[in-house]
Amino acid sequence: MDFRLTEEQEMIRQMAADFAVNEIAPYCIEWDKADAVPLDTLAQMQELGLLTIGVPAEYGGDGLDNVSKCLVCEEIAKGDAGLATTIVASSLLGSDPILVGADDEQKKWWYGRHLEGAVCGFCLTEPGAGSDALGMSTKCVKDGDHYILNGTKQFITNGGIAKQFSVFATLDKQLGNKGICAFMVDRDLPGVSIGNKEDKLGIRSTSTTQVIFEDVRVPASMMLGKEGAGLPILMETLDLSRTAVAAMATGIATASLEAALNYANERQQFGKPIAAFQAISFMMADMAVRAEASRLLYLKAAYLQDNGGLFKTVSSMAKLYAGDAAMTNAVDAVQIFGGYGYTKEYPVEKYMRDAKIMQIFEGTAQVQRMVIGKYLSKNGYHPFA
Repeated sequence: MDFRLTEEQEMIRQMAADFAVNEIAPYCIEWDKADAVPLDTLAQMQELGLLTIGVPAEYGGDGLDNVSKCLVCEEIAKGDAGLATTIVASSLLGSDPILVGADDEQKKWWYGRHLEGAVCGFCLTEPGAGSDALGMSTKCVKDGDHYILNGTKQFITNGGIAKQFSVFATLDKQLGNKGICAFMVDRDLPGVSIGNKEDKLGIRSTSTTQVIFEDVRVPASMMLGKEGAGLPILMETLDLSRTAVAAMATGIATASLEAALNYANERQQFGKPIAAFQAISFMMADMAVRAEASRLLYLKAAYLQDNGGLFKTVSSMAKLYAGDAAMTNAVDAVQIFGGYGYTKEYPVEKYMRDAKIMQIFEGTAQVQRMVIGKYLSKNGYHPFA
């Protein structure tokens, strides 16, 4: 088994890493304090193709494989998890319903605008429908050659800056799974508005808002697939995007480790660096194991995606493990920094705040355990190859 990246994958990873070191890390604390989206930096990322990593080659993109996409997500998250979240929500999660369910003309419309600079958003979660996504109340009603959308979506990443949304709604809640529909929605359509901006614990450099639909007339040509075909599109989208979230979490876990290592080798106590004390060195050893195991899991999931393997359960495993690893590593980094780790003078308190969401969005850690457990109870365990 060859664990080496291809030359192209390494070039993409290094480009993202260099950008994170030079253009993100020096400024991310300021963005966090200001609770602001750095639009100038997003424009730079657009020029480099970092904001459009999910666009297929046949529609003008770079046609990156899933391993390359995830490498970008990890490296950007090492610099700032908020900007990495913007990338994933726009070019992967927000755009994967189009990749999965759109026809050629729809893809040309969506990807064309995306390549021109349109940030995308994914509208699923509602005030009363989180993990139970199928409990959504947003309605779509057929009216001639249009559908009329009414409802409120909650916690929408990129909500305040997106120019187009993939939106899930129901024809009738009584229809259950068979009532779910998926649409491409232009932000500028009458009736689309942005609601409350969330004052978040972490990932504060990304926009998170309500998106409200009031009698929005969406052309029927913007429906993905046919009436009632939204659920398979939704499920496949979530399966695809979880690997990228695992990669982001790995970025936080790794950044926490690197910060702890640097500090522990510099900080002197009792006449020697604290890294020399077994209590600290063992903590860092565990942090390194968690970061490396997270990386191997997400790379395996991405490799399976690229090669037609059974990736869905592995993707859930990666998301589950890496999310927990990010949180544990960030907390340990704060502990190693001691009192300084509890201040905003150093980045580890930000890593701790950013890490928590990795256990929540894209399916909570508990939901991932449900997914994995359901698979095991039905199929038993076998190596996923």
